[in-house]
Amino acid sequence: MTDHSLPIRVAALYRFTPFHDIEAIRGPLAQLCCARGVKGTLLLAPEGINGTIAGDDDAIEVVLAHVRALPGCAELDVKFSRAESLPFHRMKVRIKREIVTMGEEGIDPLTDVGHYVAPEDWNALIAEPGTILIDTRNDYEVAIGTFAGAIDPQTPTFRDFPAWFRANRESLLGAGAPPKIAMFCTGGIRCEKSTAFLKAEGLDEVYHLKGGILKYLETVAPEDSLWEGECFVFDQRVTITHGLGQGTHELCHACRRPIDAAAKASPLYAEGVSCPACHAERSDAQRAGYAERMRQTMLADARGMAHVGAVLPHHAAGPRDG
Repeated sequence: MTDHSLPIRVAALYRFTPFHDIEAIRGPLAQLCCARGVKGTLLLAPEGINGTIAGDDDAIEVVLAHVRALPGCAELDVKFSRAESLPFHRMKVRIKREIVTMGEEGIDPLTDVGHYVAPEDWNALIAEPGTILIDTRNDYEVAIGTFAGAIDPQTPTFRDFPAWFRANRESLLGAGAPPKIAMFCTGGIRCEKSTAFLKAEGLDEVYHLKGGILKYLETVAPEDSLWEGECFVFDQRVTITHGLGQGTHELCHACRRPIDAAAKASPLYAEGVSCPACHAERSDAQRAGYAERMRQTMLADARGMAHVGAVLPHHAAGPRDG
């Protein structure tokens, strides 16, 4: 289970709730986080708040108390884990159109959403004959771990999910009575929208894993687990395993995808410059730019300074898409 001896507390949080004066919320929240030494990213939108923050226990409790006092946030969804050091380099509080981007008008998890399934009940649901299990995460996340038997939509972003479902609806559902559809994501927020979307598409037997993969890996014992592989997270830990322990993947700082030992052994891998997944996607000029950025990072490290722009993960906004 979680190693509570580790000094840093990581809090992945979200809440769908109407915010009417986002700028008035942003300023005091950002000031409090910075004053308490908390780092990470929080996203604010008219539909609520989402993000991941990290700091010492007291600081995280103070910030969470502040967030819970915001309009409609008393029942804030929070999942905790531990880290040996701060997995973020700075604190950002950003205003967005959506706290998780689907791009579909009229989808409101506050008015209609799928049935929540507790982690301890998840195995029974997905083992039921006829249940369709869908991983709603991005393709690079699914590639390193998912539930046994899950459908991979192979979508580069969550914004692509509605089009994927509409294109595959007939083959997924068949001609008979609509089957049960079980969906999951990293922390639960994507499934709030994906199940609301399916409800808007006329489906009622829609279920999602409460607390997401993070809560499942924390709650369900490895010997009982149906999870295979590791889970991508939106900070510098990159991946986690059962009990929310540190995974084995690192991050390619050229394309921000997770890489394993085999990728690092490839002749197409150069630290900070390319990996097998992105080598063909980048030009020689781009790779030269990445190489210079890596050189500056190494110089900064030698001086005992942090070259933030070079090492901050692209997905360090917390579970904005999770």
